[in-house]
Amino acid sequence: MTSRTGYLDSPAARFAPARSLGRIVGSFLSRVAEWQDRAEQRTHLAGMDDRMLKDIGINGVDAARESSKPFWKA
Repeated sequence: MTSRTGYLDSPAARFAPARSLGRIVGSFLSRVAEWQDRAEQRTHLAGMDDRMLKDIGINGVDAARESSKPFWKA
């Protein structure tokens, strides 16, 4: 049986908080990149004319509704 003190002295236990922080930071940066991409796509959508919207299969009302959403909403 391994004692708890022995576990806490292991290298894996000492670096666990750093790995956890790394995952949190990575997740946050991924989310920010997703938001930025979504904002850019909505900006481009808002700038499309009726012909372009027809090419992608949506109308002006749908485009206006989607492009007016805040970046954090999917």
